[in-house]
Amino acid sequence: MVKEKGDSRFEMTKKHHKTTFEKALLEGKMDIDFVPICKFLEKTKAYFSTSCCAGRIALMCLDEVEGKKKNAFYRKWHRKVNEKEILEAVNTFDGDCLWFKQEPLILHIGTKDLSGAQKLINAGHNAGIKRVGIIVAKEGKFIIEVLGSKNMNVPIKGTDFCASEDYLKKIIKIANIKFESNKKAIKLLEKELKKEIK
Repeated sequence: MVKEKGDSRFEMTKKHHKTTFEKALLEGKMDIDFVPICKFLEKTKAYFSTSCCAGRIALMCLDEVEGKKKNAFYRKWHRKVNEKEILEAVNTFDGDCLWFKQEPLILHIGTKDLSGAQKLINAGHNAGIKRVGIIVAKEGKFIIEVLGSKNMNVPIKGTDFCASEDYLKKIIKIANIKFESNKKAIKLLEKELKKEIK
């Protein structure tokens, strides 16, 4: 049986991303929370993962309307943070404007057709993740983005202002709670993906 153009493109793309995933895993560059999902997807015939992040907490040098600057990351953590490390970083910052950001989970999954894409969307919604949709739609290649909604973006220090220590402690606490929510959502997503994809 002659393969359709879309089938060949999909198989080539899936093979490429499998190699990339395995290399990242060996080099310890994979976000550990997403490893079970990515391993599951790579074993399927019709799906693959392209990129992922379980969320992070960061201090970023941005302008007052969140415009990104060169070397924007001042500090970043792929884990919960403590008051001491944040307060130390804020106290030593001498740039124009510092933002505290807690970023949500993000996962990109590839499949070869609309039917496969719909199963991924269903799984995301069933896991309680609202922002799930198709970002690439080509013959033999559909990419679905799964984006969490637990996030925070707050300016905390500038040339003419600085958040109080009490306020910083409050947002650190909230950010850590949201970060844990991301981890729980990933577990739910794994469960729902395994229900949708047989």
